[in-house]
Amino acid sequence: MIPIRPNVLQMQPYSPGKPVEEVKRELGLERVVKLASNENPLGPSPKAVEAVKNAAEKMHIYPDGAAHDLKQALAKKLGLPASNLMVGNGSDELIHMIGLILLGTDADETIMGDPSFSRYDPTAQIGPSRLIKVPLDSEYKHDLPAMANAVTDRTKLIWIANPNNPTGTIVRKSEVDKFLSDIPDHVVVVLDEAYFEFAEHATDFPNARDYVLAGKNVIGLRTFSKAYGLAGIRIGYGFGPETIIDAINRVREPFNVNCLAQLAGIAALKDEEHVRKTVENNRRGLQILAGAFERVGAKPLESFANFIYADLGRPVRPVFEALLKRGVITRPGDVLGNPTCLRVSIGTEEEMNIFVEELETVLSPAVAR
Repeated sequence: MIPIRPNVLQMQPYSPGKPVEEVKRELGLERVVKLASNENPLGPSPKAVEAVKNAAEKMHIYPDGAAHDLKQALAKKLGLPASNLMVGNGSDELIHMIGLILLGTDADETIMGDPSFSRYDPTAQIGPSRLIKVPLDSEYKHDLPAMANAVTDRTKLIWIANPNNPTGTIVRKSEVDKFLSDIPDHVVVVLDEAYFEFAEHATDFPNARDYVLAGKNVIGLRTFSKAYGLAGIRIGYGFGPETIIDAINRVREPFNVNCLAQLAGIAALKDEEHVRKTVENNRRGLQILAGAFERVGAKPLESFANFIYADLGRPVRPVFEALLKRGVITRPGDVLGNPTCLRVSIGTEEEMNIFVEELETVLSPAVAR
């Protein structure tokens, strides 16, 4: 018998949405639209593509383990010292490492909203530590007062996805300020801002950077996967107290961010036009999908991300399966504890028109029977 830790065997591997080619093969379809993974429908930053092409011939050289140039570019953009910055193989890796440095025994506790980003769960499970899930409020937002009430002297870490995945909702700066004043100083709060670029113009939207500058025990996380369109090359970044950054550097792999990803990130930061177009396309997409859901009697939430979450008022699984058979990949909410909700990513105009047409077809009385 191989003595694998029991808590590891109880963990479930991450299950990503089905790839387009797999759905084509399984269902014999020619046309498949994927609106399940919150990817950038405009593709990667052209400047990032050019940077990767130019660097491809140097792939035999190890990357800069300290990611010096990328951190300098991020420091300039964020107005933070490089010593407050960390980069990772996607922000997923940073989430994993934050758990490693803060959680380690069954006496440790971590708190998250429910439902929220699924990669917070493993940080407790691998400890193993106690995971406390606090239900979202009636508006599908993080219930910060309830989360503050869940804090004990054993609480080490709190996760707040803002905007939240899968709901797209946000908590405001005034709410976060009050929350931070209500919890003990030893508790580390992660503000996961993976969809920051889509929400930063919202009224009273909090910026994790400001809390770090103010000396709070706050970690901000962001990614190049969404607004910058670099999901496939895997690169994310974060910022926080220097003690946190030092600990992350002690546990991370020596070359955790590859050379192509580093150069793509530097180039993407300079491509403000691509981000602007992405955000504008996203705003139009949210309007299209919200209108479509309302026309079929569903209740879409106001979203500040690049996806929309809607309560269909009926079991979601048959709707999800019917859409899949018609070549539209979405994300059902039943796996997240919301059996009547559906999450749909913003796509191109053509992709969203296809979704709207198929949604109306699937939910028509003739098809429903």
